[in-house]
Amino acid sequence: MATTFLKPLHAGKGRSIAHALGQSTDYVKNPDKTDGGQWVSAYQCNPSIVDAEFLFSKRQYEAQTGKAHKDSDVIAYHMRQSFKPGEITPEKANKIGYDLAMSLTKGNHAFIVCTHVDKHHIHSHIIFNSTSLDCTRKFRNFWGSSFAIRRISDILCLENGLSVIENPKPSWGSYGTWLGDKKPPTQRQRLERMIDNALTADCKSYEDFLAAMQTEGAEAKTGKHLAFKIPEGKRFIRCDSLSEDYTEDAILERLNGKREVKRRNTQKSFSATEDIRPRSLIDIQSKLAQANSPGFERWAKGFNLKAIAETVVWMKEHGISDVEKLAQECDVASKSYHGLSERTKANQARMMKAISDLQRQISNYGRTKEVYIQYKKLPRKKQAQFYEDHRENIILHENAKRHFDSLGVEKLPSIKALKQEYAALNAENKQLYPQQKAARRKMIDLLTAKSNVERFLEIKIEQPERKKQQEASR
Repeated sequence: MATTFLKPLHAGKGRSIAHALGQSTDYVKNPDKTDGGQWVSAYQCNPSIVDAEFLFSKRQYEAQTGKAHKDSDVIAYHMRQSFKPGEITPEKANKIGYDLAMSLTKGNHAFIVCTHVDKHHIHSHIIFNSTSLDCTRKFRNFWGSSFAIRRISDILCLENGLSVIENPKPSWGSYGTWLGDKKPPTQRQRLERMIDNALTADCKSYEDFLAAMQTEGAEAKTGKHLAFKIPEGKRFIRCDSLSEDYTEDAILERLNGKREVKRRNTQKSFSATEDIRPRSLIDIQSKLAQANSPGFERWAKGFNLKAIAETVVWMKEHGISDVEKLAQECDVASKSYHGLSERTKANQARMMKAISDLQRQISNYGRTKEVYIQYKKLPRKKQAQFYEDHRENIILHENAKRHFDSLGVEKLPSIKALKQEYAALNAENKQLYPQQKAARRKMIDLLTAKSNVERFLEIKIEQPERKKQQEASR
């Protein structure tokens, strides 16, 4: 007994295509859910780098067709196939999922099948690339695809002696929850996104729009007010309750070309620099020495060719045309990152070691001052007993005095002034951390590109600054 669904995957707001693919495939490949990766199979792709291979095929599609990626484009399709508890083994479930994906894609699209065994029911997640293997076209989701998938799944189940569900309820699940998103989109946000997807260049009339919304999975209700119910929605949502660009009048204006709407994610090619970053080449010979595997050697050579091609493209996109420029950029990036890193570390040290400790010692000094004054005023004969009665306060006071002496503090600063300094340093670090993160990423990318070029061309690229330091030390 199996239930299935098909869900198109988009990059979504605030995510690059690379990040979206990596997030989705990482979830389905989770070793904790697949018995350490035992129940993962693939067609025309390597499961360990499936997101990179999918993304690289999209770059090839763009180069061959000249079509740039649009925000509404589907980057991959996700199917889920669930089975009745106790009716199937993980091995058979994975095989049925593989056959289902092969039947639907007709062998024209790469895919992975990951069977999860961490729940009481065995289920498989299938993700297939929207771009075809020859990178000349894309999979087009068709009207009634969910019904067709269910029919294929039912036939496969019957062939394997499994029961089927006659009238399964749609089960979209909460994909944002699966991926651990802290704030998945609301139903209204999802509906607005569906409307954006439906209002494409091919949508010429109101009827076309309603048909496109049905294709997106929304149920329409027309009449006095236009309303839609999204998959898993409990009620219809009136368009007049949405943002100003999604009311019924706004939709008609958009259809007639009288209203231009800036998409949440403007059209952006996946050749953007954040989508592809240089990947380190594999040292094939050293790996082969550890494990003699002709299959690994073939895969590693292919991986290295893709990685060096991506490195060359990345360098061109960043205006790096020769090894001298690459070396200079490595120096600049390293200086920038280490400078920011040293600054944030110095601020943190001042905040924690100096300000926080000083505040604590000032507080201890003030709290124990009266007791210590009484202790010092007593005759020597009575001090011993007073010390035993107030040992903790006296020790705290003396420790505070020693701390002030070690810092050379003659006049104690106010707690308020220290708190203000702490807040200022903390605010500065909050501004510096994003810069430091970006600088670190840029430095790693440049050093990875440098390493790849050195290994591929079998040369040694000397960074100017490092070369100067070496010459100075001689």
